[in-house]
Amino acid sequence: MGLRLDACIAQHQGDRKEQQDRVALVAHPRQTGVALAVVADGMGGHTGGALAAEQVIHTLSTNFQHWGSSDDPRHLLHSGLQEAHTMIRASRFINEKDPHSTAVAMLLLPGGRAIWAHCGDSRLYQFRGVHLQARTVDHSYVEHLVRIGKISAEEARSHPNKNILLTSLGGREEPTVEFGGVEGLKAGDSLLLCSDGLWAYVPDEEMGALIGTGSAREVVTQLIALARARGAGEGDNISVALLKFMEAPKAPAAGLHGKRP
Repeated sequence: MGLRLDACIAQHQGDRKEQQDRVALVAHPRQTGVALAVVADGMGGHTGGALAAEQVIHTLSTNFQHWGSSDDPRHLLHSGLQEAHTMIRASRFINEKDPHSTAVAMLLLPGGRAIWAHCGDSRLYQFRGVHLQARTVDHSYVEHLVRIGKISAEEARSHPNKNILLTSLGGREEPTVEFGGVEGLKAGDSLLLCSDGLWAYVPDEEMGALIGTGSAREVVTQLIALARARGAGEGDNISVALLKFMEAPKAPAAGLHGKRP
């Protein structure tokens, strides 16, 4: 049985003065079953963060247009993020700003294969039904404390230093880029990419429970509404891309036609 993809991308400005996130979902112009999804969360003052996030989307999308099926998908993601990092750094000298961006980017490939890369605290979640199978681990100070057992995941949600990143695109140091992936996506699986404006307000288990409640568009609408309500007038920019995999409908059987005797 083949797979059918139900996908949706959406954004909300939250309670910020400017939308500095960017999100994209792009089908490959020549290869069937190949797509790129990207979420980038820009930082760096008025317009600076938005320009940084826009650079991430532009660089990855442009490189994706020229990518061939024989090329290494990890190389596409890594080189694209490195190139975006270089361009963001260069822009600070032109604009006299201090732009940065986090990013999570995913390549969807034929055969139910997905490869992703991330830098910073934008996340990718893989769900099977309502159950979390994997998620990226933030490059943040608080996530580091969780990793080494200094604080719990629950304590991390309200930690005063939860916004401190250990790496990002556009910083003075070379960015840390980590990879993940999955083989053989099945009907009932979902991949969700988002900025911290969503995951900071909606726990993993709640995301999983909501994902099974409707179409990708309906689920994304509910997730954003939930984050907005919990932001209580201080919510961040929200960006999300949701890809849900379902069984493709069976093709109708060919009719039998015979000649009358």
